[in-house]
Amino acid sequence: MLPAPLAAAAVWSPLQDVLLLLLAAMLLGALAERFRQSAIVGYLFAGTIVGPSMLGWVSDQQQIFLIAEVGVALLLFVIGLEFTPRRLWELGPRTLAVGVLQVVLTTAIGYAVSRGLGLPPRAAFVVGLMLTMSSTACVLRLLSERGETDGAAGRGALGVLLVQDVAVVPMMLVVTAMAGVAGEAPPSVAAIAGKALLTLALGVALIGVFYAVSNYVLPRLQSQRSMLRNRDLPILLAVVLALGSAWAAYELELSPALGAFAAGVLLAVSPYAAQIRADVRPLSTVLITLFFTAIGMFGDPLWLLDHAWLVAAIVAVLVLLKPLVIALLAILFGQPTRYAVATGLALAQVGEFSFVLATIAQSGGPASAILSDQTFRAMVSATIVSLLLTPYFVAAGPRVGAWCAKRFGSGWSGSLKPSEATGEGSEHGGVRLLIVGFGPAGQRVAEGLLDASMPLDSVPGVPIESWRPEEIMVLDMNPGNIASARGYGLRGMVGDATQPDVLEHAGVGRVRGVVIAVPDHAATRQVVYLCRDLAPEARLVVRCRYHVWRWQLIMAGAHEVIDEEDQVGHRLAAAARLTLADAVQQQEIQQRRDPPHDGLQNAD
Repeated sequence: MLPAPLAAAAVWSPLQDVLLLLLAAMLLGALAERFRQSAIVGYLFAGTIVGPSMLGWVSDQQQIFLIAEVGVALLLFVIGLEFTPRRLWELGPRTLAVGVLQVVLTTAIGYAVSRGLGLPPRAAFVVGLMLTMSSTACVLRLLSERGETDGAAGRGALGVLLVQDVAVVPMMLVVTAMAGVAGEAPPSVAAIAGKALLTLALGVALIGVFYAVSNYVLPRLQSQRSMLRNRDLPILLAVVLALGSAWAAYELELSPALGAFAAGVLLAVSPYAAQIRADVRPLSTVLITLFFTAIGMFGDPLWLLDHAWLVAAIVAVLVLLKPLVIALLAILFGQPTRYAVATGLALAQVGEFSFVLATIAQSGGPASAILSDQTFRAMVSATIVSLLLTPYFVAAGPRVGAWCAKRFGSGWSGSLKPSEATGEGSEHGGVRLLIVGFGPAGQRVAEGLLDASMPLDSVPGVPIESWRPEEIMVLDMNPGNIASARGYGLRGMVGDATQPDVLEHAGVGRVRGVVIAVPDHAATRQVVYLCRDLAPEARLVVRCRYHVWRWQLIMAGAHEVIDEEDQVGHRLAAAARLTLADAVQQQEIQQRRDPPHDGLQNAD
């Protein structure tokens, strides 16, 4: 057992490193945003500045990198929650074929170019593998920020990235086998094939476990009263699901990020998906920021300046050949030119898993290492430079793609639907109204909207069209209320409407109106503020329990406020007049309220 001072140092020293990295990332990320650059650029520079090559305030980059890898898994988990199995299946064999051929062709081209530059066969092969990989964390983070994850280019990029992540396991096996021999003898194909089959079997088994948890265990846990009363418990459950899926994949020697993504996809069909996503996102944001700073720590500006032409040549070949290969393959398999080019540019960098391959390639020591020190440094530097350029490539992708389509033709004779091209409305297409809160008041709202014959007190005699159930989305924290909503045929999601992520996932930006029927005034006002920000064109109809709060909600942005005290006062007055009227007046009033329906009376 460590003495108290040593134990404290073992805990606080890594925490100090994390704190310094996050502080530097916050400052430089804000500076980058100030100059209209991606915050990721600031994060990478932050890692380089405080890392061992410059200030040296943080030196244990391996430990930081291991912690930060959890952020990649959480990011993939969050992305998976946005893709139901059906939508993932819609990627289709064409997209997956593009990914497989990209891995093969990029590796072959990288090998050929490296051999032409004089690298030994094993080193050239490892360099080819490194050039094949793109940055899942960087690309998906940028696409998510731009709202393009579910667009045609975003789905194409996702399909290729998934294939690359699957290919990491056999790549690591091959490089490990190559690093373990002194000569140029190739690794055992039978051993690698056997390991690949075992990995596939374990992956299928793990998906089966995730399916059982998402369909049988999670609904029981979420419906417990303790989960409804204590807001902390659902957050803990969400974090356990995210980290547990990554850990389970790691224990089975699978990619933790891929395992987390698979779990997210299976949970995406759950009504709890939006809330889980909102609960996990803050932790994911912190760790993925740490991940980018950890990558920046690998950079060595002095070495880069001394070998600027070498690194520039590698990056130039990379950003010219890799997007070209991906774009041509995508066009060959039916994707329109504009989206194929945007996909290729988004994947033009070298990814984070290349660091893993490079580290394995150097594991044998200077005498038997596959990569020389100069080759290792050149590839690491090129990787960091390519990541710095990625935000600009992603931003330029749609414009360059449109220009290429105009200059060289659209590529595919078919066309994409608008929702397939942009991703808009694919998840909640057709939703025109969002009801927040589905207690008795919310249920009454739904009944009135679905039944056009229900009279309107304020405009009697005015015909109002009824709404179709699929046009209404219900958002409520109580799973029982969501079950009731689905009993009406409405769409429903379990989630806290005071969180922007939940409202966005519910499609608030595309609805015509929002009815806020929750009794809590603070929550109501917060939802009004968020809706005005996220859906400025939507009309807001809001429930207000007390008259003194009415103007607060109007000032917050509500278009129509239903004052419960005012409404109750009117109903009480009407009831009092009816109760105190004489018998003849009561009968006349009752006949006016309930006129005879001849059609119903004459029916059999």
